[in-house]
Amino acid sequence: MNVYDSNRMVDILKPFGYTTTDVPDDADMVILNTCHIREKATDKVFSELGRLRDYKEAKKAKGEKMLLAVAGCVAQAEGEFIAKRAPYVDMVIGTQTYHELPEMIAQALGAYGSNRIINTDFPVEQKFDYLPEEQQDVTPSAFLSIQEGCDKFCTFCVVPYTRGSEYSRTVETILDEAKRLIDAGAKEINVLGQNVNAFHGEDKLGNTWDLGKLLFAIAELPVERIRYTTSHPRDMHDSLYAAHRDLPKLMPWLHLPIQSGSDNILKHMNRKHTADDYKRIIDRLRTDRPDIAFGSDIIVGFPGETEEDFQATMDIVKYTNYSQCYSFKYSARPGTPAANMGGLVAEHIKSERLTRLQTLIREQQASFNKKCEGITMPVLIDRESDTEGRLVGHTEYNQSVIMDGNKRLYGQIIDVAITNGTPNNLVGNIVTTEDKTLKDIKTA
Repeated sequence: MNVYDSNRMVDILKPFGYTTTDVPDDADMVILNTCHIREKATDKVFSELGRLRDYKEAKKAKGEKMLLAVAGCVAQAEGEFIAKRAPYVDMVIGTQTYHELPEMIAQALGAYGSNRIINTDFPVEQKFDYLPEEQQDVTPSAFLSIQEGCDKFCTFCVVPYTRGSEYSRTVETILDEAKRLIDAGAKEINVLGQNVNAFHGEDKLGNTWDLGKLLFAIAELPVERIRYTTSHPRDMHDSLYAAHRDLPKLMPWLHLPIQSGSDNILKHMNRKHTADDYKRIIDRLRTDRPDIAFGSDIIVGFPGETEEDFQATMDIVKYTNYSQCYSFKYSARPGTPAANMGGLVAEHIKSERLTRLQTLIREQQASFNKKCEGITMPVLIDRESDTEGRLVGHTEYNQSVIMDGNKRLYGQIIDVAITNGTPNNLVGNIVTTEDKTLKDIKTA
């Protein structure tokens, strides 16, 4: 979502003469777009701001000005604190106000009197209604934001407070944006939302669509791959199961966060689903799409977590057998209910449990990748490697694949014979037309 938001900020600023630069040395403006999910996010922001302050001072010494801005969830949650602790920051931009960037820049530059800008309001109008059409070069795998915010209020999560309540874009605006992305060269559409399968957008007739129905409509467009993230177990529904069953374009990989395998911890997290609920979802998806694989998020050491609770998490990981999984030690996010809970787990216990969990996860991921050896897989080439003459792409299961190849293949989906499956990625060789012909002859 932050990548999407950053790209749209660039689109907004382009008509005003701004272009992106890879280095901050002589930039006229630097925007830090931040995330507040992980531990010590605010500290990392201030560390980066301290580094950027030197560039700002160097510009000032030359009689020039650099605008320095903080955007995103840290700005939304701690805007006043940022302004107080870092007086050299010119703008603090909340998650719902970046469509107002031109006006904020004009104020900061003194067009209406020089001011420091702190804009963390939740305006009545939705920012999506004021965004320009995409101006940047579209990548082979493009992001399409359809939903923002969350009404779930998990006790550990800041998203409802930094992104606001659930809002879904209209069906027509989503499909129009999807068409533009495809026309510009996107082979894969990544449908985004903080709680994407809670999507409830309206069409022009006032009918409400769910995510499953929307995916069927996107699949009718000339796109080759579709994904969606991030989903919540409580919002799986019949049409979404049908999409996994009936749409070959919908990739056979789903990121479905469980957070904990313990019903006790899930209750205190306010997840409003049980471990058995989650297993039933996994089982149904595997029935509907036998080749599907799963990713997840897991928190270790949530307040009150016992060894028995942790073992329940290990059990759900073994049951699901994830191909990828993000796991973290619990850290309190200011302003969330969990931050005031008792029963804190000692840091050394959290660390030890996380080590055990990540060992299991790495084994599962390594095993999944190892099973790909000897298989030819379709790979979307989406970037050049840092090594000359090598390309990087990703499979239907979102695995990174490294191979030798010419950069003219960028943006294409090609067959790659996997020669090596490492714990973190795959290595393979591009299957040429000659290879395919020989294979066909041998098969015949």
